[in-house]
Amino acid sequence: MKQKIVLATGNKGKVKEMADVLSDFGFEVIAQTDLDIESPEETGLTFVENALLKARYASGKSGLPAIADDSGLVVSALNGAPGLYSARYAGEEGNDAKNREKLLAELAHFAQDKRQAKFVSCIVFLQHPTDPSPIIAEGECHGVIGFEEKGENGFGYDSLFFSPEQGCTFAELETAEKKKISHRARALKVLKSKL
Repeated sequence: MKQKIVLATGNKGKVKEMADVLSDFGFEVIAQTDLDIESPEETGLTFVENALLKARYASGKSGLPAIADDSGLVVSALNGAPGLYSARYAGEEGNDAKNREKLLAELAHFAQDKRQAKFVSCIVFLQHPTDPSPIIAEGECHGVIGFEEKGENGFGYDSLFFSPEQGCTFAELETAEKKKISHRARALKVLKSKL
């Protein structure tokens, strides 16, 4: 019988992606929303702090081991913004179009060589809410923010994030290809090695 683990998210895409990886380790992944657990306020100052906060909260409410991910886009020219506020950069939670519009406006006067960015993912695994030694796994993808949106796949900032490695934006990649090379995929690979 598989051990149940709560995933501190209601995002169905994250649930599926992590469930695929964690099933290899004998875990049955349950989204916190399936247990009627709301999300805590994210008060951390780093991706690690927010992931820990979310995992501890979900574990405490469910009584199960927990896993949480905190991720975002970090743009060097903007002192790391949108960073922790990537999902609500334009003010409204999860309005991807407005977030991209604001990012393009903020970078309007920056030349191509000043538009470096990276996607960051931090995944935390806790055995219980007071686990003193959580497993922390991080992954990054480096690229450049384009001047216009390109591609139809993906979500968030994918249509603006140009990967020199791939020669296209993340939104121009096939979903299966992006899942192999994304910041979350890299963090999950590190998590697998630590589990």
